[in-house]
Amino acid sequence: MDKRTYYVAVGPGDIIADKGTMEYNFEIEATDDELDKLQELFEDTDEAETRNAHWAMLPFSDKGHDEQNDLYDHNLKELYRMLYELGTPETKAHIESMKILDSFNGT
Repeated sequence: MDKRTYYVAVGPGDIIADKGTMEYNFEIEATDDELDKLQELFEDTDEAETRNAHWAMLPFSDKGHDEQNDLYDHNLKELYRMLYELGTPETKAHIESMKILDSFNGT
């Protein structure tokens, strides 16, 4: 499969082929299958974040909240790992400078 260039905005979870005027964080090269997997990771991360917000509103629910935090952290780690793997040299350098993958070591 041929790889195409995509532009990714992590906050809103946007992945587009034409950067146009959209502000983006990362430029990646991905096949259709890789793009599908990346979109799934965004959806999983968003779902875990929504669950975290729900647990945060419930008093005395630390155990479930910790599990949701762990799930969110796992999904975020996988998302940034995939962005790094698919990233252009500039994207890889940017992610390295963020030290975000280092912060997930051991998880």
